[in-house]
Amino acid sequence: MRFVIQRVTRASVRIDGKLVAEIGTGLLVLVGIAATDLPAQADYLAGKLVNLRIFSDSEGKMNRSALDVNASLLLVSQFTLYGDCRKGRRPSFDAAAPPQLARELYEYLVTKIREQGLVTESGVFQADMAVELVNDGPVTLLMES
Repeated sequence: MRFVIQRVTRASVRIDGKLVAEIGTGLLVLVGIAATDLPAQADYLAGKLVNLRIFSDSEGKMNRSALDVNASLLLVSQFTLYGDCRKGRRPSFDAAAPPQLARELYEYLVTKIREQGLVTESGVFQADMAVELVNDGPVTLLMES
């Protein structure tokens, strides 16, 4: 499982111009799920994500977590995080989970993060989404199980 984590002042997802999810200050998380992933990877990354100290404290140091600042999260499934561009000119997505497995693990992950008590929005699985964000910092991190 792979995350691209972006600290944002706001983020939203639209489908066909219609707003389907929106957050203010928090984290936009692009979520890639591998064919070999299990719920254990989602459990690990959910805990790591909400406790990752990437928000500024009173001294301007990244020392506070999403839980500490009561941040909102917007999770967006993105199978292209498992695109392999090493050969040829077209990415291979062989390492990405098949849609049914990916959907189950993505929904499981969203549930695990919501259980932490944070406002957690999500995109629509397998939809063609327009994701808009204002990156704060900018702060962008990669996380992998």
